[in-house]
Amino acid sequence: MKQEVIQKLSTLVAAAFGLVAALAWNDTIKAIFAKVFEEPNTVPAMLIYSTVVTVIAVVATIHIGKVTEKAKEINALSMDKISKINNIIKSNLKKK
Repeated sequence: MKQEVIQKLSTLVAAAFGLVAALAWNDTIKAIFAKVFEEPNTVPAMLIYSTVVTVIAVVATIHIGKVTEKAKEINALSMDKISKINNIIKSNLKKK
């Protein structure tokens, strides 16, 4: 139970920092668009802004997914090695 609470709090804190970072980037990108487009609240400017943000989000999500899968593979290999080592130890203890 305690580990689950810690894990949930960790996820919540990470999400909160993610939101803060997203808001900061949102303001930064809006400031860039305000300099590039004289009137950043026009439909074309907003469409370009939305497209850029969406592309960034999709690329980042794909990259994070790949990193997560790689981490899972490494963890699975590590757990497999630990299991084999435990079996060897148990086998050696039975021989004694």
